[in-house]
Amino acid sequence: MLELTKKSAITAVALMLLFAVSCAGPQRPSDDVEVLVSTVTHPEWSKNANLYEVNVRQFTPEGTFNAFAEHLPRLKEMGVDILWFMPVTPIGEVERKGTLGSYYSVRDYTAINPEFGTMEDFQNLVEKIHDMGMYVIVDWVANHTAWGHPWTETNPEFYYRDADGNLTPPHDTDWSDVIQLDYNNKDLWDAMISDMKFWLEEANIDGFRCDVAYMVPTEFWNMARQELEKVKPIFMLAEADHPELMEHAFNAGYSWTSHHTMNSIARGDQDVSALDNYYFGKPLEDGDQQEEEVQAVTYTYDKSVNHYPIGTYKINFIDNHDENSWAGTVDDRLGEGKEAFAVLIATVQGMPLLYNGQEAGLDKMLEFFEKDTIDWSDLKYEDFYATLLELKHENKALWNGLAGGSMERVVTNDDLNVFAFTRQKDNNKVFVVLNLSDEPKTVEFIEGDFAGDYAVLFSNDRVTVNTKHTLEMDAWGYKVFYR
Repeated sequence: MLELTKKSAITAVALMLLFAVSCAGPQRPSDDVEVLVSTVTHPEWSKNANLYEVNVRQFTPEGTFNAFAEHLPRLKEMGVDILWFMPVTPIGEVERKGTLGSYYSVRDYTAINPEFGTMEDFQNLVEKIHDMGMYVIVDWVANHTAWGHPWTETNPEFYYRDADGNLTPPHDTDWSDVIQLDYNNKDLWDAMISDMKFWLEEANIDGFRCDVAYMVPTEFWNMARQELEKVKPIFMLAEADHPELMEHAFNAGYSWTSHHTMNSIARGDQDVSALDNYYFGKPLEDGDQQEEEVQAVTYTYDKSVNHYPIGTYKINFIDNHDENSWAGTVDDRLGEGKEAFAVLIATVQGMPLLYNGQEAGLDKMLEFFEKDTIDWSDLKYEDFYATLLELKHENKALWNGLAGGSMERVVTNDDLNVFAFTRQKDNNKVFVVLNLSDEPKTVEFIEGDFAGDYAVLFSNDRVTVNTKHTLEMDAWGYKVFYR
């Protein structure tokens, strides 16, 4: 019997997975495209989980861990599973931006920002979150540090130098408050992983959201994952849309493409065909990928779910700290379509992410370097999101990765404006219809496996949908049928 090479063995496994679980994975790629299969193990609790991003500084008037803890019962009731904390480490003072500085200018990887409280406060907070059946990941900034990080004195060889031998911010950015690390130095790898282990061992967190993960070598992340798993099972999220990062290191990565597509549709710059291309189009051929150069490394990634490694999670969102502070509020970017797009991110393949304040209709761009508290006086969307998250928990068709069902397109009489699809897993099924336009539509269903008896989300109605079913939809209207 011939011995399989590692690459051919992975390809063989990929083809078997595609055949055996095609109802749960992405659309089958064409035969001439190499299939990636994730080797990453997902924590059991992540299979139907969602993410909620916490900006501690702006969450309460006090801006502390203890004050944030008062919101935990409400978040649990809303259905939040994983709390992602923006960096909790001390902020650099040299070249600091604004009065309070950027969370992402890390002065010490193994200490707590005194603005938020003490290490004991954070440890107690993590314990409370775990006691309530939720999980914690913290933001990790591996690409750069603050100018005043101790390594600049103890390990200056850890830093990238320009042609004149000077420490320098990351190239082609305005991040003047931070300096670039040099991953050509393998001693840096060990030091960074050691500091990450600190948080698993001392604070008992459950994983990391890794800032600009694509700017750090994939091989580092692969090694980090292996070493961190020796401490405890973890969940790793990459702020990146690069498939190679998800093959051996990360459980999940950002779906930037779908996010920007939603913004574009809301502006009227694109129509629903852009979502079709993303979710149902064939993988891109060589030369069609988007390339991004960071220092001497060129990262290639395409804009189709089909090249994403089988088994990993796309993170779907309409808001996060970057979008809110720099690109505009949800209302600015999505307007009257904000609820329809929120339904989309909660029902397509992948894991939904909420940014703090979405449930309160956050209507301002939060200051990034100053104090700017969220107004929680009117939780007008809390029930809306609680309903979506409950369906995510209960209906297996909406579960994450291979635990859930694949998306199957339902053809309508207006596929440039109406996005309709089903997902099914075992006896669980959802049928989602979204009018992603500013005009009312009479929707007729032409082709797809959509007929059946359903409950209707956001109402107490039960309906029978047959092949001749017609649906009257308001501008930016949405319907979610489920069973």
